Amino acid sequence: MNTSPGTVGSDPVILATAGYDHTVRFWQAHSGICTRTVQHQDSQVNALEITPDRSMIAAAGYQHIRMYDLNSNNPNPIISYDGVNKNIASVGFHEDGRWMYTGGEDCTARIWDLRSRNLQCQRIFQVNAPINCVCLHPNQAELIVGDQSGAIHIWDLKTDHNEQLIPEPEVSITSAHIDPDASYMAAVNSTSQQISCSRHPQTAHFQAFALLFPLSGCPPLILFFTFLLASSILQEGQGNCYVWNLTGGIGDEVTQLIPKTKIPAHTRYALQCRFSPDSTLLATCSADQTCKIWRTSNFSLMTELSIKSSNPGESSRGWMWGCAFSGDSQYIVTASSDNLARLWCVETGEIKREYGGHQKAVVCLAFNDSVLG
Repeated sequence: MNTSPGTVGSDPVILATAGYDHTVRFWQAHSGICTRTVQHQDSQVNALEITPDRSMIAAAGYQHIRMYDLNSNNPNPIISYDGVNKNIASVGFHEDGRWMYTGGEDCTARIWDLRSRNLQCQRIFQVNAPINCVCLHPNQAELIVGDQSGAIHIWDLKTDHNEQLIPEPEVSITSAHIDPDASYMAAVNSTSQQISCSRHPQTAHFQAFALLFPLSGCPPLILFFTFLLASSILQEGQGNCYVWNLTGGIGDEVTQLIPKTKIPAHTRYALQCRFSPDSTLLATCSADQTCKIWRTSNFSLMTELSIKSSNPGESSRGWMWGCAFSGDSQYIVTASSDNLARLWCVETGEIKREYGGHQKAVVCLAFNDSVLG
């Protein structure tokens, strides 16, 4: 791999953030300096992911995935994957970079062969509700798909067979993740005191509301939550985190999930969950302005990272949308709707650095400090 000096790809630590302001920003993690900004003019960015070889970054938006080169200063995407009807909410890669997976509000998870000159997806997995999240099992052979009906689907890519589990019926799964050791799977959802059939985006109420907020300008989760709040269906919500033990998943053996625990993690909607690289920690992000870090030894709370203001007169600083651990599991970066990303010490909860420059909410990030052999 050729890496030009002075490019993002030449930095041992790659940190990228994006969101509402139609830009992807790259940062020096240690200094907080923005080193590069690329425009993503077609839409907001819903998700970011760096390729395993650190040569490109994928930005998922409305109806497309744009791939930007990290080893040059080319401001334009070098590859564009299109053909999706609605917002793409999730993106990731096979560990060898052979293919990419996505999921979105068109109710499909898709596999894209990155080695093919044909830029159309090769495989489609259809579900009955908009998809909020997709993650790849460490065995590289099963995709975990979470949707807004509350279902978690396990799609076996070798056999095309799929299993389904529903932690709480009609409670949207907002994020799911498997730890690197494949010992646990976690999923977070967003429940409420009042549930209505209007939770489903296919209802007339939601369709009418969507006309007021064009899909090209609003990510699926945000459109979903905004509708619920505006229609007074939900006055208060909470975010639960479910954890399962994993068995199987080796060779031809299908992964089995054994319920482990349910954590009442947040007082408002839970938005993302992520295990640390050493599998000892689990982070959950929420609309309650916190990112909580749990020990996987007993799933007790270790640290609460909060952006709540200590000033009684200051309004909410917004939601904690996402997070990513450092490779040594000692630090974590968060994205929030107060236009900032932050670097925190996991153990102490101290903010080590703030990354400011976005003009609107930061809803996704990508962080890679691995060293390629």
